[in-house]
Amino acid sequence: MKINGVFIDSLGVHLPEWVASAEAEGASDYARGEFAAAGLKGTHVAGDVPAADMAVLAARSAVTRSSAHLEAIDYHVHGSVYYQVPEGAYAPAYVLRELGAGEIPSLDVQQGCNSMLGGLEAAIGQITGVAKRNNVLITTATNFSTPLINRWGDFGTSSIFSDGAVAAVVNGRGGFAEVRSLTSGTLHSLEQWHRGEESLLPPDGSDRKYFNMGERSQYFVDNVMGFAELFEKFGKFDLGIINEAIVDAGLTTEEISKVISINVDKRMTEHALLRPLGIPTDRLIWEYGSSVGHAGGADIFITLEHAVRTGELVPGDHVLMTSQGPGWVCSATVLTIGELPAW
Repeated sequence: MKINGVFIDSLGVHLPEWVASAEAEGASDYARGEFAAAGLKGTHVAGDVPAADMAVLAARSAVTRSSAHLEAIDYHVHGSVYYQVPEGAYAPAYVLRELGAGEIPSLDVQQGCNSMLGGLEAAIGQITGVAKRNNVLITTATNFSTPLINRWGDFGTSSIFSDGAVAAVVNGRGGFAEVRSLTSGTLHSLEQWHRGEESLLPPDGSDRKYFNMGERSQYFVDNVMGFAELFEKFGKFDLGIINEAIVDAGLTTEEISKVISINVDKRMTEHALLRPLGIPTDRLIWEYGSSVGHAGGADIFITLEHAVRTGELVPGDHVLMTSQGPGWVCSATVLTIGELPAW
């Protein structure tokens, strides 16, 4: 959909301690070799710092950098991939309370690694729709530091799962980036890809692993849909979403200055995204993300913050950002960089 009058005002990032993939405890020699071949240099590990607390830290940074005071934030969207608060509790309320925000409406978006773009889509509706919100705060955070997960092996060797958080303040007045378009969709025929043969009933107290995504994916490939068909289906679907976002922005692929995608093996992004679109590989902002790791839905906005702060993006750049999540969901947005912020 074409977007008018929505801007990203500020971004805030929190990344905990960095660990090099070559020195990682829990990674096999094979995995270390694969990470090196993929150019994945390391990741961030939060230890016993909860994801929700990291979201608060990122939110404080974003609000401090924003043109709006905390009291002016009038809507909040929080997204997640993994554990945030105990079952039955409400993560957005925790973030708002710790932040000291007002008693404002909030939304919990569980779109996994697509959660920031899902949050941006919700924010656009709040700003341009009947609610007429002034300043929307979007947050997401992950902490994979648990014995239930091996971040170095449970998700294959095309990515390393990372801990960290990002936040954005979005408004209808102005900011360093104008949102030109945002498109999303759900390819529900691949829903079981991330569910496997897991029961839809609540856990029964058995030793079943809670977040066994690798096993679930392997079950789907072995029993439901072969990898070749799977890759063809989600590749075609994602490219359709991305092409629509570029067209709705009133641009062509030749006019896309930079591309930001999730932090995975660069070869995958080149094969599945850049080559089919005809976008040169040197337009992909990837080097920084290769050392950050895959921090759920935070990846693309962490990279955006770094690229703006370091001058890798300049006024006039048209930036394509895309992410995916289980379900299978895909979103894409096109931003145009305006005047760079003071931060």
